[in-house]
Amino acid sequence: MNKNKIVVAYSGGLDTSVMVKWLKDNYDAEIITFTGNLGQTKELVGLEEKALNSGASKVYIKDLTKEFLEEYAFPALKAGAMYEEAYPMACSLGRPLLAKTLVEIARKEGANMVAHGCTGKGNDQVRFEVSVGALAPDLKNLAPLRTWEFKSRDEEIDYAKAHNIPVAVTKDNPYSIDDNIWGTAIECGVLEDPMVEPPADAYLHTVAPENAHDESELVMIEFEKGIPVAVNGKEMDSVSLVRLLNDIGGRNGIGRIDMIENRLVGIKSREVYEAPAATILHFAHKELERITLEKSVAHYKVKIAQEYSDLIYNGLWFTPLREALQAFIDKTQEHVTGLVKVRLYKGTVRISGRTSPYSLYDPALATYTAEDQFDHTASEGFIKIYGLPFKTYNRVKQKVASEKKKAVA
Repeated sequence: MNKNKIVVAYSGGLDTSVMVKWLKDNYDAEIITFTGNLGQTKELVGLEEKALNSGASKVYIKDLTKEFLEEYAFPALKAGAMYEEAYPMACSLGRPLLAKTLVEIARKEGANMVAHGCTGKGNDQVRFEVSVGALAPDLKNLAPLRTWEFKSRDEEIDYAKAHNIPVAVTKDNPYSIDDNIWGTAIECGVLEDPMVEPPADAYLHTVAPENAHDESELVMIEFEKGIPVAVNGKEMDSVSLVRLLNDIGGRNGIGRIDMIENRLVGIKSREVYEAPAATILHFAHKELERITLEKSVAHYKVKIAQEYSDLIYNGLWFTPLREALQAFIDKTQEHVTGLVKVRLYKGTVRISGRTSPYSLYDPALATYTAEDQFDHTASEGFIKIYGLPFKTYNRVKQKVASEKKKAVA
């Protein structure tokens, strides 16, 4: 009988560090680890040695940052996808790419199983397993955190110590952090109490707004077909651009998000995020759409953005509906080209200016000066026709009421 071969989605954090040893022992399996670099600031040096020392036979570490931004984050940016109107979904967007790469490695290595370190009440288990199932229906998904004997992170820490598995998390520093170039999620510890303000040490990339510069900072962002291509007049590749905006936003206290979030599995959870670049770009992109999208398209796109956000959050990236919605979104972005100026100040982003060669804003129609070209006389007929259905409805309603009153009398 062939030995089991499992490819593990490996972050090097507490759960996956413990998981390598646990899976090897409990499944009598050869373990191959895969770590996807999505632009996280966490040091990846030493991760290969750590995985091998934990029992892995082979280690893959892939830089997926560019693909992540251009094939996942930027399409979501074009959609205006903010889950529950607040979260730019850095973690949600990374999962389908990690799952896709996990499957590619499993195929290359001839593995019969893949494993992830997601909990039984989180969203990521769904994102990983639905994505893997869509791409490779024959591969078996393993989720040790749903079945193993550990009942708390403290027990995992004790197991790691007993087996000489080095982990950064301690009982005194219990945060669970998921970090990539599009944003950071911080959970656990005191953050589980929604009445406790996140401590200063919970944040990695942003200064507290009250400690940011006393002077505002102006940032100019250029877009082509909904994609950011330049900052402050300098054309940049996707990774460099987002890193720069993370730095600029971070020093101005931009992108801190503290929300009670509706998870896919039916519970509410308190989530703390940092997303400086994503916050700035979503704001700027929306402002550019305000002058380039025709009214009915702009209003309908809001509905599509919500649906698209839900699909991403709920782990349905590799689905026909998401692909169909993407086609609509891409069509809307054909003229979303131009320059947006935003001013950052102590945690806030406000519009400072916007222009586009496709701008539908016509000063000659909008002005109240002598240069006004709007035909005011046309409004009377427009209002009569526009209000006619409601005028007719209420006239009939009043007539019926009057007749009933006479009948009673």
